[in-house]
Amino acid sequence: QVQLVEFGGGLVQAGGSLRLSCAASASARTFSTYRMGWFRQAPGKEREYVVTIRGNGDSTFYADSVKGRFSISRDNAKKTVYLAMNSLKPEDTAVYSCAAAPGSSGSYVYWGQGTQVTVSS
Repeated sequence: QVQLVEFGGGLVQAGGSLRLSCAASASARTFSTYRMGWFRQAPGKEREYVVTIRGNGDSTFYADSVKGRFSISRDNAKKTVYLAMNSLKPEDTAVYSCAAAPGSSGSYVYWGQGTQVTVSS
């Protein structure tokens, strides 16, 4: 069982920036094999895919809604994945959760509890 804990949410004005972190309880070696993703869920809406990054960090895939504004990265030695969010918009307001998927093509099986990001206009 792998536990994921997110940090860094908060309240920010439109146009501002935040950086989220997601720390995993897995070993560094195991963590490096996981594909990691960020998802978000706004009140009354379905959970939305944001971005994913492969285990070695060489491939990333962004949702169109965040492309060019958000950036994902990972530090496998620290067992942590990051989400840098710039040019934030009120519509980015949501609970952001990280998730881990064993391998490059498996389903996300481990989920964090999420951190609230609120963007005021």
